[in-house]
Amino acid sequence: MTEPHAEPAPSHDGTQAAPTRSARLDGLIGAAGAGVLRMSSADVGVSREARRRTRWVKLTGAVWLLVAVLWLRAVTIDGGSFIPFPTIDPFLLTIIIFFGLLLALMAGQQLMSARSPHVVYRPEQITTTLDDVVGIDGVKDDVVRSLNLFLAHKTFRDEMGGTPRRGLLFEGAPGTGKTHLARAMAREAGVPFLFVSATSFQSMWYGASAKKIRSYFKALRKAARKEGGAIGFIEEIDAIAMSRGGVASSMTAHGSSAIVSGCHGTTCLPASYAAAAVSPAGGASSPGTQTNALMSEGTGGVVNELLVQLQSFDDPTGAQRLRGWFIDRINLFLAPDRQLQRPDVVPSNILLIAATNRADSLDPALLRPGRFDRRVTFDMPAKAGRRELVDHFLAKKAHTAELDDPAQRDVLAGVTQGYSPVMIEHLLDEALVNAVRRGESQLTWADVERARLVEEVGMGQPVGYTDHERRLIATHESGHATAAWLTAPHRRLEVLTIVKRRSALGMLAHGDREDVFTRSRTEMQALVQISLAGQCAEEIFFGDVSTGPGGDLLYATNAAAEMVGAHGMEGSLVSYAAIQTSSFSDTNIVGRVLADDRGRDAVEGLLQAQKREVKALLEANRHLVEALRDALLEREELVGPEITDVLEQAAARPRVLDLTESAVAPARSNVVLP
Repeated sequence: MTEPHAEPAPSHDGTQAAPTRSARLDGLIGAAGAGVLRMSSADVGVSREARRRTRWVKLTGAVWLLVAVLWLRAVTIDGGSFIPFPTIDPFLLTIIIFFGLLLALMAGQQLMSARSPHVVYRPEQITTTLDDVVGIDGVKDDVVRSLNLFLAHKTFRDEMGGTPRRGLLFEGAPGTGKTHLARAMAREAGVPFLFVSATSFQSMWYGASAKKIRSYFKALRKAARKEGGAIGFIEEIDAIAMSRGGVASSMTAHGSSAIVSGCHGTTCLPASYAAAAVSPAGGASSPGTQTNALMSEGTGGVVNELLVQLQSFDDPTGAQRLRGWFIDRINLFLAPDRQLQRPDVVPSNILLIAATNRADSLDPALLRPGRFDRRVTFDMPAKAGRRELVDHFLAKKAHTAELDDPAQRDVLAGVTQGYSPVMIEHLLDEALVNAVRRGESQLTWADVERARLVEEVGMGQPVGYTDHERRLIATHESGHATAAWLTAPHRRLEVLTIVKRRSALGMLAHGDREDVFTRSRTEMQALVQISLAGQCAEEIFFGDVSTGPGGDLLYATNAAAEMVGAHGMEGSLVSYAAIQTSSFSDTNIVGRVLADDRGRDAVEGLLQAQKREVKALLEANRHLVEALRDALLEREELVGPEITDVLEQAAARPRVLDLTESAVAPARSNVVLP
């Protein structure tokens, strides 16, 4: 049922008055994204009720028709069986059954190969609600507005003249809540949820994939007509919707926000590798796209079929087609002014949602209005969002009273920078596993810290260092931690260890205290100094350097190259990212800068200057390095406040100058070892 369109009434002065608004339009405008409309009072509920009554009328008519036939048979029967059956020869019956089964088998293969692979979930089967979607309030508000337009589609179309959104594209990193939010939308809308993975459309038989796509959209239209609306969800749509002009070879590499990264056992710093520049024109030769002129016809055909089906929501039903066919035949015999009108096609109320981690690789034709009208980006939650997630997950998990402290939860939200909602939940699950290992039924803050250390750094794998290696690694890591404490007090020192984890023999894990999105020149220089401090500590205390700082130099070179070639922090304002056609235009920023003689000299000069500064700083504060080194040799691993406690205690103690050490260190460089 549709609301009657209210024509504007003429006013006393002869002008047209503003049209009156219906109650459903007032509800749509009043919601304004603040909440979800009630399905029963929205257009979806009205349509569902009308269809329910129509089904009862049809069922009643069918029952009365059956009663009439049976009554007529009972009246006209003149003996014999009530329902006569023909007499068939058994041999002939065997042949009919054999060929019938053979034809059924052949038809079944065709039907099964073209069957839609989706799974239908009724609203009552879905336990996820919008209240369970936390930490992504901006995305949630936008999706609620789209959901209200879906529920009030007729009101929005007939009374406001708008076109409801047909498709939403959820893009974002794995674990950011794309599928979770789609399920919650279906639950709140009260309509069937047709879930399908894009990979299930793929088939080894030519044409079978296109058939499955047609079957899926046919099922969507059928469910929408029966229930007043339906929501379809295609997981990982990039599996069937890659660009027809080329196949993306890799995603554009953005700077990693990982807290730790191994560097051959000497330190661990938050690495950020430069990304290849993308052509502003977005041409076919943009980095990350490999032109494939020999793309198979089947792949292109699947994309074409998907594009066509995304425009099929207004297709008439079979009954409407049959009725239209009869009307067309009748109109052939009628005068133009007496032509019969074809039945109006009522659009199916469908909201199609697709999720992908690679939206930039999708065919551009998918992203135009009328197909996927809205692209919704799921970013990693900010600190406020992570705090909401921590509260949400801890409400369901057994924990001690210390984790009820708001300050402690704020700390947990701060140290999980770069975590997705799934990662935060997994972290707490691992903390529960640690509690079980201890024989307890509740997780503690220590369990969370231990789980975070394993997830970010890896499991400890103690190895038998020689005494010299053990002292060397402890000195190296202490140099990093001391430099970080002195040059970047705004950073959070998390783990300082000489226990082997993954490929790192020792490491310093540190991160920002708050979420940051830009860095100043001073902060970039501090990061370079921290990375070079390990090598400087080896030179100060051993008069030599080891192979350990290889990872440090890798990070320092990347950071320095970005400062020189991308951020204009070292005199030159030329951006190497602007290079598009040259012998090294396909490399990242580091490759472009180092391939240029002047850029390479600028990077070398920057690294040498920062090394001199941090080395002088460590020489002036060698007592801090020694204190950390001794604590590491004793405990092997310092976590969080344990690092700063050692440094603060060492800084508060009176300094004792050892006049012999400055003379011993240079002498060691002259010793020739066998």
